[in-house]
Amino acid sequence: MHSARSGTRDSQLALEGLVSLEDLSVVFQPIVSLNNGQLFAYEALARCSRAALRNPMVLFERAVTAGCAGRLGRMIRELAISVSAGTPLFLNVHPQELQEAWLVRPDDPLYAHDHDVYLEVTESVPLTHYQLCIDVLRELRARGGVRLVVDDLGAGYSNLKRIADLEPKIVKLDRGLISGVDQSPRQRRLVASVVQLCVDLEAEVVAEGIETEDEFRALADTGAHYGQGYLFARPSYPMPAITWPPSAAVV
Repeated sequence: MHSARSGTRDSQLALEGLVSLEDLSVVFQPIVSLNNGQLFAYEALARCSRAALRNPMVLFERAVTAGCAGRLGRMIRELAISVSAGTPLFLNVHPQELQEAWLVRPDDPLYAHDHDVYLEVTESVPLTHYQLCIDVLRELRARGGVRLVVDDLGAGYSNLKRIADLEPKIVKLDRGLISGVDQSPRQRRLVASVVQLCVDLEAEVVAEGIETEDEFRALADTGAHYGQGYLFARPSYPMPAITWPPSAAVV
């Protein structure tokens, strides 16, 4: 049986075989109030210069296979937090990271951030050790300044019970629910119903992937609190300015 020290060394070697710090960077995309365009937070998005790993989902899938997802997540948090002082920050967390000890270590970079941190856990990936993940998330929130976001609601497994179980502060609606919302009254009613469900469960809602002014206008009556998408700003570094009013956007 490997010791904890041996496991840590193994994960370091695995990460070094997968990617280096020089291969990684972060870009930021704003999350804005749909009422007035005021900044709510920035989401940090990982980027990798290696051609085979440019898709973040592929990058983490490879890290999970190699046994270094937790260490990779910590490296990305270090990059993001080092350049994002003074603003609330959304950070993506792969479910596999919740099964490793990195996030609950007191020296994790997320505890060094000078503003609120929102941890995004995607709804479309099954949590294989569900109760363990719930316990870890509760421990993180109990430390203060860390809030939970359920990402991608409406994609993949769409297990609505997770919204009740995980008690997120924020729920993000998947682009699949938002795309074309301006063209379908039934889709708008669906979005409004999902938003109301989240509100009833004491969560605020971010509509993801807003790309056109028509989509933005169609969301006005759904009750969604915040928006994110190319209409307001494309992910970039340094942190991009917000395009507001949306009619000024170049899409």
